[in-house]
Amino acid sequence: MSRICIYPKDIMTVTGRSERYGRTIISKIKESLNKEAHQLVTIDEFCDFMGFEISKVQGLIK
Repeated sequence: MSRICIYPKDIMTVTGRSERYGRTIISKIKESLNKEAHQLVTIDEFCDFMGFEISKVQGLIK
């Protein structure tokens, strides 16, 4: 079963950067999509924002 949400540790795995960087990216995505604090960011939204292919990202975070 695959999930649709992405978390800072997932971003850390994909980018090789720190967990803090992952939290910053999630904040920027929420701001650009006008999401509220309680709303989650999906893997699709992350890939659109970063310009990554969804299949490659999903393979890394399974």
